[in-house]
Amino acid sequence: MKGLVSGAFIALVLAGTGLFWWQGRAQVEEAAPPPPVAESAVPDTLPSVDPGDQRGPDLPEATELTREQRRFFRYDRNRDLKITRREMLSTRTAAFRKLDKDGNNLLTFEEWAVATVDKFEGADSDGDNELTPSEFRTTAPKRKPKPACRC
Repeated sequence: MKGLVSGAFIALVLAGTGLFWWQGRAQVEEAAPPPPVAESAVPDTLPSVDPGDQRGPDLPEATELTREQRRFFRYDRNRDLKITRREMLSTRTAAFRKLDKDGNNLLTFEEWAVATVDKFEGADSDGDNELTPSEFRTTAPKRKPKPACRC
């Protein structure tokens, strides 16, 4: 019985050693350099293509947008010339946080009304309770000056 167990153990050790040797040899062969290429297979010159008189398409021209058009397109994400409610609200997160004075992520009517009335009254320069296009332009966010380059 002792000889049978020791024979089985030796057989397993030899099988394991052979397996490790076989895998190690396979890894060495994977990293081996490729076989040399025959001289007749390598061309003497590189191919060249002469376009002749052909000309590629003209470059697209960018149109100048007015400041109001750029402001509009900041909201109109899908460029269908319509601003949906979702498009309008998606960019207003920071503004919502400014309006939410108590910080509870709920905007009460009072919080909204005070800010809206203040903004409207500031834009209505003639006091007629209506905003003309030029008065509405004053409601656009003020541009911050770009910081100077510290190169």
